[in-house]
Amino acid sequence: MDTPFSRGMARATELTQAGKLDEATALIQSLLSGAQAPETRNPDTGALEGTFTRLGDSPAQPHPTAKKMRESLGETLRNIAAGGMPGHSMGTPAPLDLPDGAQFLSLSHRGAHGTRAYRLYIPAATAPDPMPLVVMLHGCTQSPEDFALGTGMNALAEEFGCIIAYPAQPQGANAQKCWNWFRPEDQGKGRGEPALIAGIIADILRDHPTDPARVYAAGLSAGGAAAAIMGAAYPDLLAAIGVHSGLPVGGAQDVPQAFAAMRSGASGGGRSLGVPAIVFHGLADATVHPDNGKAVTGQALRAHSGLSEKRVSGTSGGGRVYRQTLYATASGQSMAEHWEIEGAGHAWAGGASGGSYTDPTGPNASREMLRFFLQHRQG
Repeated sequence: MDTPFSRGMARATELTQAGKLDEATALIQSLLSGAQAPETRNPDTGALEGTFTRLGDSPAQPHPTAKKMRESLGETLRNIAAGGMPGHSMGTPAPLDLPDGAQFLSLSHRGAHGTRAYRLYIPAATAPDPMPLVVMLHGCTQSPEDFALGTGMNALAEEFGCIIAYPAQPQGANAQKCWNWFRPEDQGKGRGEPALIAGIIADILRDHPTDPARVYAAGLSAGGAAAAIMGAAYPDLLAAIGVHSGLPVGGAQDVPQAFAAMRSGASGGGRSLGVPAIVFHGLADATVHPDNGKAVTGQALRAHSGLSEKRVSGTSGGGRVYRQTLYATASGQSMAEHWEIEGAGHAWAGGASGGSYTDPTGPNASREMLRFFLQHRQG
């Protein structure tokens, strides 16, 4: 959509790529403060002309909050100039403690669409029958090991009898290790990152005791957006998805649109998910607007009719108040769930404090996702 905000963000991207970070920062601050960016252009250079609104009490002594925002925006712009999306640095996660007999393999997929490394957790308590497979897509700046630690999925794999895969997005694909959910070439079946993830799934189904009727994908932030894309692109491969603090399919087609979607929410242009979905979003998320969670839920519902709607409120053990909206069939099978968490930011609900982007106060998104997933199977 061509709006003053999107045009301003497009110009900010141009300035960033040209190395004019101060000008780009000032323009984005103006846009985020609600001011109208100048739209007159120099016919020779294409540059926006005029003065920009800056945050702060005065040019000589900027307010500390404005200064901090400016520094944060400058860092974000440097990330974009390097080809990435907003993220944060993190330290090395603590080593994972594996139970006797469990395996956490380091593997790699190679195929027509490229190569991706991944970690594969095989529980010690393996079942006699093929086990469900859950594919976990990490967020920006994260690694498979960090995501495994933060979500606690490996411990739940022992309890539920699942195999868990953690594909790794390398910095060569995105400077901040984000899945490129905002690029058209990474939003469809048979191409780009969705094809790579599908290739990893095919390798695991071929080489390990996994049930092809019970394959699921879940992710956080950019990984959540990628999980939604997988649900739309591969409904013949996945039985259900989980999206935590993510965005709808088709929510952006480039970096400026990605910023707009993260800031204000995106509708996804009427697109539909082909699989059941469970969605979590913190209502205090300042990185990805909570309306994106509503949009993902709406995409999941477009494939169904005649569902009953039930709303439940509760408080997690850590004191987080949440609202859960369930959409179920007449037989009681939940086809979509939307969890909205009061006071929660951009973090995995119920995650372990040793991982990045986690909120240990709950509710436990990992456990609820597995509960939701195992209601569903292909065919």
